[in-house]
Amino acid sequence: MKWLEIRAQYPEQWLLIEAIKARSENNKRIIDEIEVLESFSDSAGAMGRYSQMRRKSPKRELYVFHTSRETLEVTERRWMGIQVSQ
Repeated sequence: MKWLEIRAQYPEQWLLIEAIKARSENNKRIIDEIEVLESFSDSAGAMGRYSQMRRKSPKRELYVFHTSRETLEVTERRWMGIQVSQ
């Protein structure tokens, strides 16, 4: 789905989404296709679920956004450290 369609279907909600099709351009992550995994009425619930899923599947491209945002803007940052998985 596209963000415009998702915003219409899930008004004023927090969403846990997965990028199905995405690319990098000029230090930005351009998300072309999205799957909504869950919707929430508050950010705490969305971030809690995000954390659970991130621990379980660290390679999935997951995000939390509120549908009040007109566009999805994701700035890429380089990780300069050691990641320890448990």
